Amino acid sequence: MTKYTVEVPEGNEVFGEARAAFERFGYSAAVRSHGQLFIAGTIGRRADGTIPEDIGEQTEIAIRRIEEILRLEKLSLSDLVDVTSYHVDMHEHMAGFSAAKARLVKPPYPTWSLIGVSTLASPGLLVEIRATASYPEAGE
Repeated sequence: MTKYTVEVPEGNEVFGEARAAFERFGYSAAVRSHGQLFIAGTIGRRADGTIPEDIGEQTEIAIRRIEEILRLEKLSLSDLVDVTSYHVDMHEHMAGFSAAKARLVKPPYPTWSLIGVSTLASPGLLVEIRATASYPEAGE
């Protein structure tokens, strides 16, 4: 099995201080395997490490981070095939999440599952998004 770990470069302005979490918590931002890119759960923490109170801003940051990982692999949001998002107080925050998602994610849409959770890794986090993208097949 061929497996490749995607490294977010040091000094990456989209990830900022949050880049250190990969090593600190022992996980990869993304792993490429068998023509797919598996992107770890991504949160809406600003590059300076602070967490916005607004669900729209958290959603936008999380999607922009996913977009950055895709860019590092010469992919884009249109290459996403499957997305799962985890939501604290889902019903309260759905409108803000949906508005931010609609601004950034355009057709062709990936599949997308929404799961309500009681809490996420840090107090104040309202959404976490994990995703899978597919690399274009040879000859396309």
